[in-house]
Amino acid sequence: MISRSLKNSLHLLILSMLILCYREKDLLAMPPVQKIVLPNRLVVLHSEDHSLPFVTLHLLIDGGLRGDPTGQEGVARLTAEGLLLGTSRHTVDALNQELDFMGASLSASSGKDYSTLSFRFLKKDLDRALGLFMEVLTEPIFPDEEIKREKEKTLAAIQAEEDEPGEVAERAFLKALFPASPYGHPAIGSKESLQRITRNTIFNFYKTYYHPNNCILAVAGDLSQQEVGTKLLPRFAKMEPVEIPNEAFNLSFQKGPEWIKINRQITQANVIIGHAGISRENPDFYAVGVMNYILGGGGFASRLLEEIRNKRGLAYSVDSFFDAGRYPGSFQIVLQTKNASASEAVSLARQQMELIQKEPVSDRELEGAKKYLVGSFPLRLDTQSKIADFLLLVQYYGLGLDYPERYPSLIKSVTKEDVLRVAKKYLYPESCILVVVGDLKEAKLDSD
Repeated sequence: MISRSLKNSLHLLILSMLILCYREKDLLAMPPVQKIVLPNRLVVLHSEDHSLPFVTLHLLIDGGLRGDPTGQEGVARLTAEGLLLGTSRHTVDALNQELDFMGASLSASSGKDYSTLSFRFLKKDLDRALGLFMEVLTEPIFPDEEIKREKEKTLAAIQAEEDEPGEVAERAFLKALFPASPYGHPAIGSKESLQRITRNTIFNFYKTYYHPNNCILAVAGDLSQQEVGTKLLPRFAKMEPVEIPNEAFNLSFQKGPEWIKINRQITQANVIIGHAGISRENPDFYAVGVMNYILGGGGFASRLLEEIRNKRGLAYSVDSFFDAGRYPGSFQIVLQTKNASASEAVSLARQQMELIQKEPVSDRELEGAKKYLVGSFPLRLDTQSKIADFLLLVQYYGLGLDYPERYPSLIKSVTKEDVLRVAKKYLYPESCILVVVGDLKEAKLDSD
């Protein structure tokens, strides 16, 4: 199985080739966006595009795993997926038959900050599709038997993850970094927490968060402004707003250094090196993005890959990233290497963290990072689904609808001094949490 890190490296290589097909003016290629705020405070963003006879709806609900009750982790995910398990008018089988008949796709998911409900259908089925979407959103019944089946599937997925060393490492890392925060558990929950989740737990989560004043709706595709006004908005306007409780969110971080060693009889070690990260609203977000691209986010152009894989052949894959959300997330370096070279690879990764804090990056590195980050931007907007997702996040993080026009200047304004400053401020090579999943006898790890 190809690792997440290797997939990321291959993806970056493909993107590097694709961006040659774009020019900077293409950053402005997204159709104009109309923003409407309904009396019930639902925010609707509409991007009109008649090139294909499809319509895409993406609804963001500001209720993710950070709202999971303590001891019942996984509720947000089960609530989102439970929307598709039956309504007051359709069983899950009947619902799937309706979708098959229309050739439509309807899905739900939940992450650490929010949940989403996504629907793609043909324009000719507009009335039927909107009716079904509203039914799923406003009339779910979370049938006991279907919830039981979903929990069983989730338990099987958790068990399967135990055989995936990368997943084992990620779980251990987040648990160590966020010991008293919801961010410390995966959206899927745990074997223990799932046993405590009942239909009432799910209903309570639904009744707490699934309201128009806690949602953003993105509409992309073959719908005119007039059709949005006459066909779509009246349906959503009927939803009643409800006061959303203020959440008490504990965002404590565990500081390293700490080694977590998990023994598995596997041929290569899966390693995570990391610590606290930043939030999406951090004013240094763009400088951090450029810095991380040079350090390890740039795939085959990064320092980590050059030093650890290309020069020494120690790692099959290595990359780094900042997981920035509504609240500060994590910084991680993720790599895979032979068990015997795990300690050396970790040492080299930390050396690169230290080096980027000591000396300014080169002009070539800085310009390469900027060129890639600016040039790849249009790839975020090349499908209806990507446009809808983009609009949701622009609104969720308060970036402004002119963000595509401003983005190039935000990246281009980053200087070598900025990169050095944020490296010193947001990287902690001596205070990392290190997780190694591998054959510990072969690895002979040094915990100093």
